[in-house]
Amino acid sequence: MTRPSRWPAVLQAVMKGQPRAFADSHYPQWHPAPVTGLMNDPNGFIWFAGRYHLFYQWNPLDCDHRYKCWGHWSSADLVHWQHEPMALMPDEEYDRSGCYSGSAVDNNGVLTLCYTGNVKFDDGSRTAWQCLAEEQDDGSFKKRGPVLPLPEGYTGHVRDPKVWQHDGQWYMVLGAQDLQKRGKVLLFNSADLYSWQPCGEIAGHGVNGMTDAGYMWECPDLFALDGTHILICCPQGLAREPHRYLNTYPATWMSGAFDYQHAAFDHGELHELDAGFEFYAPQTTTAEDGRRILIGWMGVPDGEEMLQPTRAHGWIHQMTCPRELAYRDGTLWQTPIRELAQLREAEHQWQGNASDAPILDAARLEFEIAASHLNVDFGGAIRLTMDENGLRLERASLSTGETLTRYWQGEVRHIRVLCDRSSVEIFINGGEGVMSSRYFPVHPAQVRFEGASNITLRYWSLRSCMIE
Repeated sequence: MTRPSRWPAVLQAVMKGQPRAFADSHYPQWHPAPVTGLMNDPNGFIWFAGRYHLFYQWNPLDCDHRYKCWGHWSSADLVHWQHEPMALMPDEEYDRSGCYSGSAVDNNGVLTLCYTGNVKFDDGSRTAWQCLAEEQDDGSFKKRGPVLPLPEGYTGHVRDPKVWQHDGQWYMVLGAQDLQKRGKVLLFNSADLYSWQPCGEIAGHGVNGMTDAGYMWECPDLFALDGTHILICCPQGLAREPHRYLNTYPATWMSGAFDYQHAAFDHGELHELDAGFEFYAPQTTTAEDGRRILIGWMGVPDGEEMLQPTRAHGWIHQMTCPRELAYRDGTLWQTPIRELAQLREAEHQWQGNASDAPILDAARLEFEIAASHLNVDFGGAIRLTMDENGLRLERASLSTGETLTRYWQGEVRHIRVLCDRSSVEIFINGGEGVMSSRYFPVHPAQVRFEGASNITLRYWSLRSCMIE
């Protein structure tokens, strides 16, 4: 049974909320962000019919996680985005508690969404359906309903289908929790997207000798890259370590050999994908030219997100910049997509003692530094320290005011930093590591360099690039 439409309430929320968001000094100038309400996971990231499409989890009605739709942007170049009609709303019995995350595929020329229909019951239990929706001629999406019920042996926490095609067969990975409350990644295959067969567990607790792997694995994404296979996932419940897995929930990757014939993934250990304060639920796609592109949510669930000051302006969260992926020397490398160079204004160069470096405007900025010892202050709200141990990123807790720290360990030779009004993305040694974080300075905010070492600095102001 179809549930009553909330389209009028959504339209009213957008009309009222957009001016408030745009007036906020922290609203991004070139990162995608919601016009109102809460945005989280990127969904359905795909190159289709001459454009990139990026869907996203969106509650347009409030800055919380209670009501989940799929918003929709498209772009010709991954830099200039435009709004498309909302794709999905939780208006059917099988998705009444939210249209949760998923992916998109080209099914014989039809843009098809694969998503989780979430259903919560009054007694506190829940179930999940994997569902399809197809694009119509007017840009809307028609739901085709559930195609996979809750698999036997797992709790209602089964979600986030990532679907792809290989040798004429469709494959799906799902994040899952077994009945012993242990995180897993499940694999299924299908000839037609509608009838799915289970292939077993390919990662998680008890697979390939992995133990203490957390209680739920979200947002899996399996793909081939530079002679290996990469599995990106978000394990919930991993134990914190002194210098990694410090966020409430981390995003991770592992590499190995995936065998389609035997539905087996012989993988290595987990690695943290981004060492900053805010990064979660990344999703990848194949670009028109074959590059593997990743975009992530610059947020983390269940941390201090509800204390962010943008909520007072009726919006919360943004996406990361899109990143090109490569695998070499046993490491997953991430670099900002080359298309972002379109936003650069005039280039400036400077050499000398760090403490004598020019003071820069933090609002829309890109800079590169070759150095080994350095301190960088971003508007007094977040601070980066570079020394022989690696990088430390520090900011004050929004809850207690205490200093919180994130780490990247290793030799640092070069950093590239992308700044927006309330975000910093730090790419280390050409993409060997990344630290992505939100921060909320008083604007106009400045970037100041400190230290006695000599540095080589290149920097650009970036043009504003709002969603049309």
